[in-house]
Amino acid sequence: MILEVAFFQVDPQRDPDFREAIHAASPIIARARGYLGHTVHRCQETPGRYLLLVQWQTLADHLEGFRQSSDFQLWRGILGPFFLSPPIVEHYDLIYPESYSIYSHSK
Repeated sequence: MILEVAFFQVDPQRDPDFREAIHAASPIIARARGYLGHTVHRCQETPGRYLLLVQWQTLADHLEGFRQSSDFQLWRGILGPFFLSPPIVEHYDLIYPESYSIYSHSK
């Protein structure tokens, strides 16, 4: 599994519209080959900053599958007008597969 991590900066005045747009764009990315799920988080400290986390089966599913598809053009067409700067996108491998919580390890 690959985790795509993307940071978006949007105009804080357009937050409500961006939130509607990300909701509208979600089914587009969800139908991509190798897509496993995603979440979107809004930053508490920096107005207009969002974090998108997408789980893919493989890196190729994201870079060669989705990013080179017409669905990516549609997805980017919905979200792109909101970006104040190009998104920062990185990919991560899972190295510690178990969820850890202080509550699950208490005596």
